[in-house]
Amino acid sequence: MPQGLRDMPRWRHADASWLDRLPDLVAARVEAWGLAVDRSMAPRHGSNALVVAVTRQGEPLVLRLAPPADDIAAEVEALRFWAGRGVVRLVDADVESGATLLERLDPSRSAATLPLSDAVPLLATMMRRLAVPPAATATSTGDLVERRLAELEAEWRGLDQPFDRSVLDVALEHGRTLARPATDLAVNADLHHDQVLAGTREPWLCVDPRMLRGDIEYDLGRVLWSRLDEMRQDSDIRAHLAAAVSAGGLDAERARSWVLFRTVDYWLWGLGAGFTDDPRRCARLFGALKVL
Repeated sequence: MPQGLRDMPRWRHADASWLDRLPDLVAARVEAWGLAVDRSMAPRHGSNALVVAVTRQGEPLVLRLAPPADDIAAEVEALRFWAGRGVVRLVDADVESGATLLERLDPSRSAATLPLSDAVPLLATMMRRLAVPPAATATSTGDLVERRLAELEAEWRGLDQPFDRSVLDVALEHGRTLARPATDLAVNADLHHDQVLAGTREPWLCVDPRMLRGDIEYDLGRVLWSRLDEMRQDSDIRAHLAAAVSAGGLDAERARSWVLFRTVDYWLWGLGAGFTDDPRRCARLFGALKVL
């Protein structure tokens, strides 16, 4: 098992006994699903899950195991809903053990390896590709905003008013508009550069999707802030936002509203979590877009 997975920050405070059970969990799924471990590829991991290259009857696949606390049922529901349309194909799943069997993508080639001028339009195109009529059970982006509107000011005060009140007021103003979605389409609520990998069935596919319904611009802020340090000038930030709007056929004003609202939301979350770089990026992103 990769030592890097044990070193992830979440295990400093969470029950790490799951890590000790991973070899047995892998062995159980290999036997149950008739798999062979492909030892030509080392196991990989993100912040939570372990991914093991396997084959079944010669077909290259990956076995993914996630901790019990992760909402595997929601992820499996999203994978089944999109059924390979713009997302990795789900071959099998065992929700109780946190295991999914997936088509194999190229983990060495993600959108994070592309120049920003290619990556940002690609992710915006993925937003549009996934924007099909939604599942009736999906949570609305508007409902999430309503909940956060009731919480943001208290969090701001609880963090000793870490930025000017006018910043919070701008977020609340945009949030009141976003609480009423302009569209009712399927949304991937976890779309960012590391979550889009190169494939063979399609050139690029999303992994680990989370399904919402409503405005497809929902996660555009993360697309920008996660690589903001590569945008040297504020004009670069605005140019990449415009490129995303054009590539994804997005509503320009609504896209800006979502970026501003979610940036302030994440800014507060990052401060509460003790982060340093992310709140700095949020401050810069907000400043570059607030006067448009």
